[in-house]
Amino acid sequence: MVSKVYISATNTATIVCPRCEKTKTVDVGRYAEINKTVRVKSKCTCGHTWTSVLEKRRQYRKAVDFPGVYTYFEDGRQVDKGNMAVKDLSLTGLKLKLNVARDFKVDARLQVEFHLDDNRRTLMRKNVMIKNVSGLYVGVAFSASEAQDPALGFYLMG
Repeated sequence: MVSKVYISATNTATIVCPRCEKTKTVDVGRYAEINKTVRVKSKCTCGHTWTSVLEKRRQYRKAVDFPGVYTYFEDGRQVDKGNMAVKDLSLTGLKLKLNVARDFKVDARLQVEFHLDDNRRTLMRKNVMIKNVSGLYVGVAFSASEAQDPALGFYLMG
């Protein structure tokens, strides 16, 4: 079993034993700058051993599959619109999967629209900035004015 452990802003990680749920906070600063997946083996005082993956993202990302639409802007004008799926989301951004590969530029703007799968089917309409593009997948960050969203925060807590 592999567990995911988040690195804090102080380069520590709290590791939880999957068997007895004892916790231990450890300094992981020596791994913080490594630009690939870091796996660490842990052994609890109860005798259980397991592997953890150190997650460098500052925010929890929730895997989802929400259909939606995007509108692509260049120089403030709409140049493309299409279907997409939101594949994961966090308080700071999204991973999108497009139906057709596009030649999007990093730092360009999109408006994305999709519904959460909560009881209210909350509509999310967000202005985002493209951070990376890999084939059909596009990583985006919420614009500063979009970052504080109580509905999204509540959804991610559930």
